[in-house]
Amino acid sequence: MSLVARHLETNGIPTVVIGSALDVVEHCGVPRYLHSDFPLGNPCGKPYDEAMQGEIIRQAMSLLESAEAANTVARTPFTWGEDCNWRDDYARIDNNNREALRLRGEARRQQQTQDKADGKLRAAMVSET
Repeated sequence: MSLVARHLETNGIPTVVIGSALDVVEHCGVPRYLHSDFPLGNPCGKPYDEAMQGEIIRQAMSLLESAEAANTVARTPFTWGEDCNWRDDYARIDNNNREALRLRGEARRQQQTQDKADGKLRAAMVSET
């Protein structure tokens, strides 16, 4: 997305990127970036939290209008949760879940093999198990 934003900007189309991967986006150097310190895949807020999502979109539009310099970075004021730090558990693999994750991965690989055999052009993004 960062490279697309840079291409659009080069061709006169203003952009703002909303994301959760600050290091990646800063490395690519987008013109305007709104950072949410949320788990990847959730840059616009928690699922079903329409108020939070709306405010993040409003903040992004404001950044689009007000940024005066290239590589402008702003941060949303929201947290994922008051009583938890999502980073503590995000993508954690330890002895408590290692076997369950291995089994899920194996089931996913089997499903992908079956989908290919059935002629599907694209497998589902997330395993049902």
